[in-house]
Amino acid sequence: MAHKNSVVLVTVSGQDGPGITAQLTGVLSQGNVTILDIGQAVIHNLLSLSILFEINGTTSSSNPGDDKAAVKDLLFKATELGLKLDFRVLNGEYNPEGHFSTKAYRYAVTLIAKPISAQALHEVTAILAKYKVNIDIIERLSEGEFSCVEMIVSSSEEPDRTALKKELLLIAKKQGVDIALQAEGLFRRAKRMVVLDLDSTLIQAEVIDELAKEKGIYKEVSNITKDAMAGKMSFDESLRLRCEKLKGLTKADIEKVYQRLELTPGAQDLVIVLKTLGYKIALISGGFSCIADRIKEKLGLHYAYSNVLEFDKEGLTTGKVLPPILNAQRKADLLDVIAQQEYIHLDQVIAIGDGANDLLMLEKAGLGIAFNAKPVVRERADLAISQKNLRSILYLLGISGRDLAEILI
Repeated sequence: MAHKNSVVLVTVSGQDGPGITAQLTGVLSQGNVTILDIGQAVIHNLLSLSILFEINGTTSSSNPGDDKAAVKDLLFKATELGLKLDFRVLNGEYNPEGHFSTKAYRYAVTLIAKPISAQALHEVTAILAKYKVNIDIIERLSEGEFSCVEMIVSSSEEPDRTALKKELLLIAKKQGVDIALQAEGLFRRAKRMVVLDLDSTLIQAEVIDELAKEKGIYKEVSNITKDAMAGKMSFDESLRLRCEKLKGLTKADIEKVYQRLELTPGAQDLVIVLKTLGYKIALISGGFSCIADRIKEKLGLHYAYSNVLEFDKEGLTTGKVLPPILNAQRKADLLDVIAQQEYIHLDQVIAIGDGANDLLMLEKAGLGIAFNAKPVVRERADLAISQKNLRSILYLLGISGRDLAEILI
């Protein structure tokens, strides 16, 4: 007598080719089975296909009364196609209610390096195992060099994310790889707005230091800048001190600075991709509008907010900034205001910056990314990236190199 409702998992592997999945599912369609799950991956033309199905009593007119007929038919077809087939009967092991449990904690772990070493991959997966986190999916996002891989992982119990993140950061530092740990869910895949700092983030310089070079006081000003970015001095105080030293600069001096500024590698690609995908992009900088507004225009950004230098009637800087000063709190407030204006949930906002003045903004956003940041910022941000190219940010959104190639033709 046939056993009813057996659950079987078959795994097929071998050389890939068109029509394989069609022929195998065609075999199942001839039997009295219900497909419960399916997954397929192809790496360098080698196929791995798994199908989970339930046998509803007698399954094949060619072999009545045999509840393994579907497996036998699949085995014959796989052999005919030159493939290897393994199977397991999961009676008593399969729990349909818990298979896609909403109680599972799911995360995306992204590794970025040039290239990712086997040791780095080993140490990350070992730490995940230590915290009883299971790897569900591994996908390579980079094209060409093995420089980015994303793992979707899950756990039936919530792991200690703070401790897990700390151990991942130790691996990152030791192995020279960026490791991002994010909650996996709708909001990770549905970001709608990006807010960027300007100095040492969107561009490869600190504008105020470059202005100081024009006046011959670079060392004095850069020392104050370093203290401010490291959180050793309030931003408001440091800005006033530095601006006082810049008194007497001409608009021609500022033009010289603008002309020699260089965008961070990948900045234009980042903006093009995000705009193509419908993101709103804002520049919120503690720098100066005479530079920030022109960067906004050059890249076609939607918003730009920054401090405004005061000029006298002769067109010289007075050494003062027009109030209100755009400091850390105002950066965070402006992010909130823009999100509200655009009807965008804060969880759908990404903030990117490098200095202590960006911390509140990074914390306000659903995802705060420290980009080549100071140690104090790396420790407190959600994610820290040490790559020198802003395109790497796109990998954190699950965008692959193939996706980028479609847009950046």
